[in-house]
Amino acid sequence: MKASELRALPVEELSSVATRIEREIFEARMKNHTNRLDDTSSIRKAKRDLARVQTVMVQRTAEAAKK
Repeated sequence: MKASELRALPVEELSSVATRIEREIFEARMKNHTNRLDDTSSIRKAKRDLARVQTVMVQRTAEAAKK
């Protein structure tokens, strides 16, 4: 997911995307622990997506505080 796509989303949807990604990370970690995860790089990709979402949310908060 690109940051430009995330910036187009409203705050409520960003928080729901963050929750969904956190759940994906949890499930992937559990599958990895039980040796059922085929693509271990999916954990890293999901973490990066979560960081992008959180960054956009922090930027929006900073912009709102300035105004």
